[in-house]
Formats: sequence, C-alpha cells, structure tokens
Amino acid sequence: MHITSDIRYIGVNDHNIDLFEGQYIVPNGMAYNSYVIMDDKIAVMDTVDAAFTHEWLDNLQNALGGRKPDYLIVQHMEPDHSANIMQFVKAYPDAKIVSSVKAFAMMKNFFGTDFAERQVVVGEGSVLELGKHTLHFVAAPMVHWPEVIVTYDSTDRVLFSADGFGKFGALDVDEDWACEARRYYIGIVGKYGAQVQALLKKAAGLDIQIICPLHGPVLKENLGYYLNLYNIWSGYQPEEDGIVIAYTSVYGNTKKAVMQLAEKLRANGCPKVVVNDLARCDMAEAVEDAFRYSKLVLATTTYNAEIFPFMREFINHLTERNFSNRTVAFIENGSWAPLAAKVMKSMLEKSRNLKYAENTVRILSALNEESTAQLNALADELTMEYLAVRSDNTNTNDPSALFRIGYGLYVVTSNDGKRDNGLIVNTVTQVTNTPNRVAVTINKENYSHHVIKQTGKMNINCLTTDAPFAVFEKFGFQSGRNTDKFAECEPLRSGNGLVVLPRHINAFLSLKVVQYVDLDTHGMFICEVTEARTISNDETMTYTYYQDHVKPKPETEGKKGFVCKICGYVHEGDTLPEDFICPLCKHGAADFEPIQ
Repeated sequence: MHITSDIRYIGVNDHNIDLFEGQYIVPNGMAYNSYVIMDDKIAVMDTVDAAFTHEWLDNLQNALGGRKPDYLIVQHMEPDHSANIMQFVKAYPDAKIVSSVKAFAMMKNFFGTDFAERQVVVGEGSVLELGKHTLHFVAAPMVHWPEVIVTYDSTDRVLFSADGFGKFGALDVDEDWACEARRYYIGIVGKYGAQVQALLKKAAGLDIQIICPLHGPVLKENLGYYLNLYNIWSGYQPEEDGIVIAYTSVYGNTKKAVMQLAEKLRANGCPKVVVNDLARCDMAEAVEDAFRYSKLVLATTTYNAEIFPFMREFINHLTERNFSNRTVAFIENGSWAPLAAKVMKSMLEKSRNLKYAENTVRILSALNEESTAQLNALADELTMEYLAVRSDNTNTNDPSALFRIGYGLYVVTSNDGKRDNGLIVNTVTQVTNTPNRVAVTINKENYSHHVIKQTGKMNINCLTTDAPFAVFEKFGFQSGRNTDKFAECEPLRSGNGLVVLPRHINAFLSLKVVQYVDLDTHGMFICEVTEARTISNDETMTYTYYQDHVKPKPETEGKKGFVCKICGYVHEGDTLPEDFICPLCKHGAADFEPIQ
C-alpha cells in the first residue's frame, strides 16, 4: 500500500488473536502497522508483533526493492510494535536505531542490549533529514507509555502517531472507525487524558494531512472528525446525549426495576438509553458506553455488606480511567440492610465533577409502591431537559427561566434556512417584564447577526458552570458561515424550530425580534419571549467563572513571544506577523499580546 509516493505500508493483520493485551475481545483481529519512507536515506517506522516476524520482513524487503534501510525509528516499546527490533538489526546490521532515551533503556530490559553502537537519541524538537523528507520528533510521554515519541514528516505532512488514533480490528475488515477506536482509546489510553490533551495542543500547530497510527487504518480524509473525538475523549466530556444503565441482578428484581426505568426514560424523550447487564456483557463495551454518554445509572444489590462483584469491577474500571463530568444516579436493592448506594458513591469519590441525582431508588427485595414512586421520580429528574422541550409540556411560559439571565455566557442559536448556527454572547438583558422583553447585542461581524436580522428569531441557551471549554471553542472560535457547528450531533428543538443545547444549560428562551437598534459595530435586537423553559437548577455560567475556572491558562513560563487573548495559544518568537492567524481559535494578530 502506498500512503504517498514515498511512504509505503508494510504492516500485518492478525486474525489469530482472541484477547488484545490479555483482556480486550477483538472479534475482527488486530492490525500491527509499520511504514517505510523511501528517500536518499530510508527510514522504517516501527516493527510488528513477534508472531509475524517473517511476514513483516518480507513486506519490508519487497518495499525496499533491493535497497537497505538507514534507520529504524522506534516510537513505542510495547512488544506488539517493538518485538522485531533484534530481527531487524540482524537483517540490516548497518542501520541505526532512532528513539528516545527511555526507549533505549527499555530495549536493555527487553533484549539485553540498548544497541549503544547504533543509537540516535531524539526528543522534543529533534530533526532527522532523509533527503527531501524532514522528520520532526515530538515527545508524547504517557501516551500511553513514558518513552513514546511521535513523528511528523513536514514534506508529505504526515503524522506518525504511535498508538494515538488507533483502533481494534484488522485492516481487511470493514467496520465503523469510531466504535472500535473509542473502545480502544478508553480501555488503553483513557487514564492519560491530560497527556493526550498536551499532545493535541502540539499537533494543532502542525499542518497534518495524513495520520499513520500503529493500529487501525491510515486516516486521510475528514481529519477534523477524528481530532474532535480525541479532544472529547481526552477531555473526559460526554460524546453524546443519553443515559446508560449498568446493573447486576441476583434474582431478577433489580433487573425488573432497571427495565421499568429504561422504558420510562424512553417515554420521557431520552434520545438514547443503553442497558448493560454487567454479569453478561463485554465489560470493555460497558465502560465505553459510560464514557460515551452524558448520564449513568448504577443499579446493584447489597452483597456481603458490599456490592455485587461485577459492579465493583465496573466502577474500578471507571475510576482508574478518570471518569468525570457526568450525572450519576443510584438504584440499590437489599432485603434487610441496603448499603449499595453508599458503597458505590464512596468508590466514585476518586472521580471529578460528578453530579449526583437527587433521587435514589431503594428497593427492599422487590419493587413496591414506594420504590416505584422513587423510580418514576428519578426518571423525571434524569429527563428534565427532554420533558422541557416536549411539545406536550404545558409549561412553555415559565417566568423563572428569565431569572437565569445575569452577566453570564449564553449560546445564541439561529438558522439561515440551510443549517443551524450557534454563537457565544455575554450581552443578554431583560429590559421589561410587562410584557417580557429581552435585549441581545451581537457584533455585526458575526454571521449570527446577519442570520437573525434576516429571520427575526433566535434561541438563548443559558450556560451552566459545567460547560467545558470545548463549548466555547465550538461556538466562539469559528464562524457558522463556513462551519456546521451541529454536524456531529442531533440537537433538541424548541417550538420555533431552532436548536436547544442538550447539555450544559439550565434554561432556554425563544425570542422573536420586535425592534432593531444600530449600535455602530454592534446591533441590538429587542425581542419578545415566545417560549421560556427551565431545564435544571444548576448554577449559571458567569463571565468571571469562565475566566477563572474554564478558560485554559496559557503555558507561557519560560517562553518568549505572544499569547492569544481569546484561547491562550502561544506563538513563540520575537515578532508576530501582521497576517498571523491563531491555529486554534482563528483570530488574528490583533487579539495577541506580548508574553510578560
């Protein structure tokens, strides 16, 4: 396989493996990827698993066409990628090995030698010239081992990403990328989200056209889709709106309650309800679901004054992977001394930013009138936002929704007739209450201003303090004229047909423009409120809270250059070009300031 005119694929497919890393079921096998860059000097990118030594050496020999490699670049020392280093050395005794200091120390452990006479040690910022190809090395410690480096070929604009952007499954099997990549990431890399975020920031400054991982397919198209998913996963944010119920049941009574809850959640409008029997399902799939969706219900029995073993295992999997930023609810069952909810909550103390449901269901052996009422109350609590936008909900003029307005941050949604749009604003004010009038001020340069002036309608989504920085990146750092901000989700809609954010809001207002005031650089829309609904009691996001707790602090220590006031991106150097565009938020040089 030719990746580019000079880069060739020499990896192998493994259909003999049943468990990857001794625990992950891989029904469609695995791919162990390796590449060779043909230039004045030839570089081989990693080896493959020991079970495929001869197949890999044959692939390499065929790609070389009689030439000999100059370098073996070792990005990662896990044996499924490094097992054939010694065989490579025997086959090509004149080649040098390029890797990190820590990788060479690991080679000593694996092979009894660190190949001192062949070493080319590289680290952050190191460069290797092959001829017309220039390789730039980027340190990626703990993604997901400490020795990892990734490699950027600036000529063909290819990122060799080590285990990053990999997935389960051999390359000769056609399957959805996201499903198996998500299970792979959460299971294997999930603990190291902060390190992945750091690597993504480095990657943001590179012009990447192709990603070559060590597992899974080469990625050439729609790279923004893959990068966005990695940003969500490594930021421990929900990928989709939905509720996962993970349960264990000894005699079927807890299962009966779970099935009743699932039915109620669907009836209340929840877009996705996933139910996992932890004693029978693939545990890795259940963990994947918990990280994929926004809410989690844990239902189990009290067992030996503890909880059922499969539930304990499941929660351990969550906490060791930094399960965060979710809503969690509990259903406990016990015939004489129910303790399960208390035990589960104590196990989750290791997790951050979890919001617990106010309602907990306590079952004494089997559902009765009291526990059934608790179950219904929990269902209504978990689906409050879906019930709030249902057309049969009669409370569509809730004045308390207006109390959510402060000097806060809001997402204004609109539609230009072809697609939905969204914009971050902090200029929403209630100006009268008889009748209710709201003023919204928007910069004329924003596409939303143009759309709302044409259509005369908008929705105001009142953001809460759990809104992650990704919300501000999506709605504040790019224009809706050339970006579909809702392309990767199925949003909720209010009565006027416009989008309502499914998460991170506590109220929304549907507005109809009745007057426009020209304020030179901005336009003020005076609007009547056509619909107002309260979603939750969560605290409203203020501008101060955003600055203090949400917006990333720029990493400027020891650096000389300029920092973006919008997103914190650092451009190092003595000067900043007048036409410079921030690679993260796309703002120009006027929004940068010198590092002090």
